[in-house]
Amino acid sequence: MTPRARPPRRPTIGITPDLNTAVPEVHLHEIKVAYSDAVIRAGGLPIILACSSDRNVIEAYLERISGLIVSGGAFDVPPSSYGEEVRPGMGPVKQTRTQFESLLIKEAIRRKIPVLGVCGGMQLLNVIQGGTLFQDILLEIKDAKNHEQIIDRRQPVHPVVVKKGTRLAHAVGEGQLMVNSTHHQSVNQLGQGLQTSAVSPDGVVEAIEGTGESYLLGIQWHPELLVDTVPIQIGIYRALVQHAREQRR
Repeated sequence: MTPRARPPRRPTIGITPDLNTAVPEVHLHEIKVAYSDAVIRAGGLPIILACSSDRNVIEAYLERISGLIVSGGAFDVPPSSYGEEVRPGMGPVKQTRTQFESLLIKEAIRRKIPVLGVCGGMQLLNVIQGGTLFQDILLEIKDAKNHEQIIDRRQPVHPVVVKKGTRLAHAVGEGQLMVNSTHHQSVNQLGQGLQTSAVSPDGVVEAIEGTGESYLLGIQWHPELLVDTVPIQIGIYRALVQHAREQRR
């Protein structure tokens, strides 16, 4: 009897949760199930990384994961982190969460652990690399459309154009791709070692990626919510899982 082939190893993918401090005595870690579902469907093993300011804890996380997802949330990156003052349109910030994720990203890059930044995670990745942000798209980008959809976020609302020859194109194909849209900020000046890999028709940067050997990808939309309505979107998570698997061989 021929033994059954073992399935490919599931690399461990760390996912950052939101930190809800609305009730002072009961802080909550929160994360959409869609993130972990997408990782599982892509062949990975999702692990939620509790927020911590302890560098020893952060290093322990990175010793145990093979890939990192920095999730989005209803808050903004502090303008002080990219050398600017608060301008009209700026939203709330979450200093504790941003500090935690910043340390994670920096150390992951140093260790060459693959990183996927989703929505706010993409914006933070750009800032970590020395880039800046438009604090409010409608107020600061001429002729920009509203990028905060009010309908079901499992439905795409506008196209982006994925640039040929990019890591993103390898994951989902080049040319037009339909996406959802849940953000009011976007990349302004690109950080060092990054390039734009997708833009929307109004010129808003929708995806960025590293130009070096390390796998860095930032996506302004939420592909994990579109894996059923736009199935090609799972390719973004599959690419992360594959690079994580190769990184830890």
